[in-house]
Amino acid sequence: MFTFLKNAFASKDIRNRIFFTLFIFAVFRLGSHIPVPGVNAAAIKTLASGGVLGLLNTFGGGALARYSIFALGVSPYITASIIIQLLQMDIVPKFTEWAKQGEVGRRKLNQATTYAGILIGFAQAYGLSLGFNQLSRLNLIKNPGMPTYLTIALVLTAGTMFLVWLGEQITRNGIGNGVSMLIFAGIVAEVPKQFYSYFQTYLTNAGTKLTRNLLLLALLILVIVILIIIVVLMERAQLRIPIHHSKKASGAKHTAHLPLKINSAGVIPVIFATSVISTPQTIMGFFKFGSEGGWKQVVANIFNLQHLYGAIFYTILLILFSYFYSLVQVNPEKVAENLQKQGGYIPSVRPGKDTENFLTRTINRLSGLGALYLTLIAVLPIIGSFLWKIPSNIALSGTSLLIVVGVAIETAKQIEGRMAKRRYTGFLQLDKQ
Repeated sequence: MFTFLKNAFASKDIRNRIFFTLFIFAVFRLGSHIPVPGVNAAAIKTLASGGVLGLLNTFGGGALARYSIFALGVSPYITASIIIQLLQMDIVPKFTEWAKQGEVGRRKLNQATTYAGILIGFAQAYGLSLGFNQLSRLNLIKNPGMPTYLTIALVLTAGTMFLVWLGEQITRNGIGNGVSMLIFAGIVAEVPKQFYSYFQTYLTNAGTKLTRNLLLLALLILVIVILIIIVVLMERAQLRIPIHHSKKASGAKHTAHLPLKINSAGVIPVIFATSVISTPQTIMGFFKFGSEGGWKQVVANIFNLQHLYGAIFYTILLILFSYFYSLVQVNPEKVAENLQKQGGYIPSVRPGKDTENFLTRTINRLSGLGALYLTLIAVLPIIGSFLWKIPSNIALSGTSLLIVVGVAIETAKQIEGRMAKRRYTGFLQLDKQ
């Protein structure tokens, strides 16, 4: 680890990118402590500590509990990304056409995602302010009224889009995927505070249960370490499909392979599922949807992670998004087309449609294993909260742990890639001399 960091900082380009990313993190942390004008943030700390809202608060580094200008985080933009990606699947012909236009089409889709994110963010911010003010009963909004709510919604929406812009700057000039890195920074920022809080809870007020609480705390730390090891192993695991080329002599040993990760979707299904389940729960909670019982209560429970129905629905979302995003990340049609153009083929599989079908079946099988792995890691804390009353929204719970470890691995790979590029560049320059 020390050697890796030493080699990374030896490169001026990588060093500058790391420092730039850390600077953006500092801006993000500063903004998460700036409260929205006209709001009594102390009124919502309890409301923002449980369920999906607690998870979103963790993703934002505590910004929601402080009701800061970054209270919404990047959740509206992620929700917009989900919608746009779904609409590309022959639902909106224009979006499908843009998806096939390369870089130009990608820019158009990004623009559409930005506009959709602004609309979703504004609606969510308005509902957030109105609902929290009603639920807190402690006068969250100092001067409630339409102008105040609209002003707060505009401020929160602007904060979300500013975070998206910061994420783009990290992607271009820093290290890693910008949006994922901001979520990573928010989770990591909450870890010391939450561990200190649990340390006080388990030890300071332990009384006669000190030994039992120490064992529980040690067991919790051990489980987290084991989960980290499992996540690292699963995120690095891959299936290598051999590739032959028609120009090679028959019977020659192949050197090329097509790597397919067991969890090719990464942490995206977890982020997507959390975003999808958070908005309906927030809206229904604000308007006391389900308080009258009957079918409304059933619907409310479906979007509540603290209920069995909500846990099941969350699991279904994880599985569906795992399959969906795996096929988005590794498009079998494009891979088969590229192999055919390059004169490559998979042994015992015909080029073209047969290769596409083979890759689709293989990706679906891997996605099944990846979905099982994601589900177990993400749902384990929820099960723990049901059985042993363990908080499910701690900073290093299953969902947060997947994001932190997944983003860390991808960032390390990107740094390694830049280091390798630097070595090749230096070699070519010496060769020219």
